[in-house]
Amino acid sequence: MTNSGNGYVTYTTNNNIGTIEFYHPKGNSLPGNILRQLADAITKAGLDDKSNVLVIKSGGEGAFCAGASFDEMKKISTEQEGKDFFMGFANVINAMRTCPKIIICRVHGKTVGGGIGIVAASDFSIAHTKASVRLSEISLGIGPFVVGPAVGRKLGKAAFSTLAFDAKNWYDSEWALHNGLYNKVVDTVEDLNSAVDEISSDLASANPDALTQMKDIMWQSTGHWGPTLEQRAEISGRLVLSDFTKNYIKSFEEK
Repeated sequence: MTNSGNGYVTYTTNNNIGTIEFYHPKGNSLPGNILRQLADAITKAGLDDKSNVLVIKSGGEGAFCAGASFDEMKKISTEQEGKDFFMGFANVINAMRTCPKIIICRVHGKTVGGGIGIVAASDFSIAHTKASVRLSEISLGIGPFVVGPAVGRKLGKAAFSTLAFDAKNWYDSEWALHNGLYNKVVDTVEDLNSAVDEISSDLASANPDALTQMKDIMWQSTGHWGPTLEQRAEISGRLVLSDFTKNYIKSFEEK
């Protein structure tokens, strides 16, 4: 468990279910330290004999994830710093992809940018009906380059392009369900918890070897993602230095 005033990432196990929870006071945004802790927790949980299945969730009652941290993006001053920041997202997605255990994502609220990458990189996602989604990167002058492979794999190119180019608008949970980002949508937090508990318990009691083989089959043809996501992080790291992006962040904060 790592916990601080700047957010936390925790990992707990119970009845062969591992639960990873992340939290940041600014809408569950994802600064570099949270991304590093999250990737590390996923990797370690994948090796933990006490869990057969993993659940990823976020804390609080607001957004599931507000995406990249504006506080950190505005401090980036070199292309290397930019690449390092966006590699945080790449490392989380790759940790989820290579984790030998099935990952269930519990989505209780709105999700933006990198948060959609986390949902898309999970193996099964259950969302609250209010969990609308938006890929806002184009508005920032960047583009959803790092999350693109995960989102495109889950939704297909047509739905991915809808989110990527219509960057100022929210798409509701029914749209996300229809296009494959969510596997199930429920109406209340109680129903969300019950649905997550039910499927995680069912999978935790299944044959672990069968689940690992299923995971391997589902993620075939993604072995190139390591260098691909690094290249995408370089693109984002360069674009985040543009006057367009810096002016957008400044105007957003002044609202």
